[in-house]
Amino acid sequence: MPDARRDIHPLLNDRLDWNLLRTFRVIGQELSISRAAARLHLTQPAISQALKRLEEQLDCQLIVRRGPRFVLTEAGEQIFAIAGEMYGQVSQMSNALQKPGDEVIGKVRLLMISRINSDTFDEYLADFHREHPRVDLEVEVMRSSDIVAALLEKTATLGLSLNRRPQPRLEQHLFLRQRYAFFCGRHHPLFGRIGLAEGDLQSENFVSFTSDQIGGMLSPLTIFRDQQGFSGRIVASSSSLEEVRRLVIAGFGLGCLPIHVVADDVKNGLLWRLPPDEGITDVDIHLLWNREQKMSRAETVFIQSLTARLADHGAHASKSG
Repeated sequence: MPDARRDIHPLLNDRLDWNLLRTFRVIGQELSISRAAARLHLTQPAISQALKRLEEQLDCQLIVRRGPRFVLTEAGEQIFAIAGEMYGQVSQMSNALQKPGDEVIGKVRLLMISRINSDTFDEYLADFHREHPRVDLEVEVMRSSDIVAALLEKTATLGLSLNRRPQPRLEQHLFLRQRYAFFCGRHHPLFGRIGLAEGDLQSENFVSFTSDQIGGMLSPLTIFRDQQGFSGRIVASSSSLEEVRRLVIAGFGLGCLPIHVVADDVKNGLLWRLPPDEGITDVDIHLLWNREQKMSRAETVFIQSLTARLADHGAHASKSG
């Protein structure tokens, strides 16, 4: 496979616009012009124009459209990887300028999946801010796969993410264990029914996570359905826990959701817990960071104090299910 580093003309060093590469990184992560526009707070025409300008500067096609979707070309894959490496280097420039001192100053970039409920983490953030008020915290909610990719590229400090397959370059600590169970919404025919058995669920339709597939982050949920012989269709799906919850409440189908996250919904009559009584599976959320990344003092203090807090509350992971 040709190396894009050798193929790019040397003159590009003088005229290549970094903003175009950054935009292309987001396009490649989202594989959608509209989602990239929403993430960058730009219009779709602006994103499309940036892509066109980058392709003109590189004199090669970066994406191939297939109906409403598109994929990266071979050159696009290589430019995507190179842009990630460049972004990682640029993001570390501030670390080189960090001056030692008694007061911790700097920025921590934290990537998280949606709807993480943890009193331990909330208390930690409050204590950390009181102790280090000049450390700025940037938090972004992303999909697990994008969090892992960003950490491998060294473009974020740390992440709270699903990660069933440990990455050799990432440090991984158990942060929270979530027990998942089946629920239906108040508009569903099974809502409020007492004495249901697993067999009563086998023909029901489902709302699923888009990562709920064999090999995906939530594949244990799919494996359980297959093992129990559930024959219903997946009628709606989303990568967002919040949107899966919304669709289940709306009655589209049964959903597998974290018990402690939707406890208030059950209490308020929006969701109904279904068998099996012991739930379906445990899904672990991990604290991740790149062990090869040069951290600023602020980042180092944040990670060290957070891992120490988790060690002090070791039962937190198992109790939260």
